Amino acid sequence: MLDLMPDTATSVTLDPRWDTLTRREAGDFFYSVKTTGVYCRPDCASRLPRPENVGFYATCEAAEMAGFRACKRCRPREDSVRTKQAEMIADICRFIEGAEETPPLADMAARAGLSPHHFHRRFKAVTGLTPKAYADAHRAEKVREGLTAGEAVTAALYEAGYGSSSRFYERSDAILGMTPKAFQTGGAGDIRFAVGQCSLGAVLVAQSDKGICAITLGDDAGALVRDLQDRFPKANLIGADAAFEQTVARVVGLIDQGQMLDLPLDIRGTAFQQRVWQALRAIPAGETRSYAEVAQMIGAPAAVRAVAGACAANALAIAIPCHRVVRTDGALSGYRWGVDRKRALLLKEGQNV
Repeated sequence: MLDLMPDTATSVTLDPRWDTLTRREAGDFFYSVKTTGVYCRPDCASRLPRPENVGFYATCEAAEMAGFRACKRCRPREDSVRTKQAEMIADICRFIEGAEETPPLADMAARAGLSPHHFHRRFKAVTGLTPKAYADAHRAEKVREGLTAGEAVTAALYEAGYGSSSRFYERSDAILGMTPKAFQTGGAGDIRFAVGQCSLGAVLVAQSDKGICAITLGDDAGALVRDLQDRFPKANLIGADAAFEQTVARVVGLIDQGQMLDLPLDIRGTAFQQRVWQALRAIPAGETRSYAEVAQMIGAPAAVRAVAGACAANALAIAIPCHRVVRTDGALSGYRWGVDRKRALLLKEGQNV
């Protein structure tokens, strides 16, 4: 059955699927071209058609019932090239995870049947990471698992494939967000915190010896405190003193008046998450970006879902402005602290949402 056969170019360009088509992104629909009589996937490499000649369909059967034939270039009835590439990359990921040491790039490329240069580019486009960065992230995850299970730091490092503990310690803050010992003890150490009130409800601010490590929003102050306890189960949580109340006031000023927050941040996350969060901090106030645009910003155009996951994992509201990321059609999607708060923040920054 026909999903949409518009009479004018305007009605097509207003459809969010047109934006997906112009970006040549994968989608869960098909489009037909009246002048050629074919239908394609939205990520087909053929020339972009004129909008007045385009129709959208939910299934191949619907397009064919309307009289269109399958494109011989993107072959919509077959597994897409992207799907096959994703399966190939998944095989390489399992290959990396099963190896004691990171396989050479040439070996991985040979297994994929590609040149090293092409393989490197494809791997990064699908996963958002280079093969080496993926291998490093997998080893870091094995270290986390070992430390969480109570293994000695040295044993956890060597079992994860690190030949030198000194090299890991040099990068431990970037990999774990803290030293291995601190990770093993659940982020033990002093963390000062306080709950205040702002225009968006309750706001919890927490600070480690490195900087602000949490800014969370909600309706229930007790729930915010419990969330902090869950994130840092062995930390020594210290209630606010007068000096820290000033820090909370500066955060409230950031939320309510859009003031600059010139305080150091203690940003804890994976290498990929930190790349996303750095990109978010580059989005100016009063502007938004789609998840696909953020993926482009970090050089991983196929990692749209991973970008959305990194936004959802952000625990530093406002300071890392994940509220400035919207859907491709401009609509507001999920926000860790509620879509209404996301809308309110964008309105404060001059966005018409």
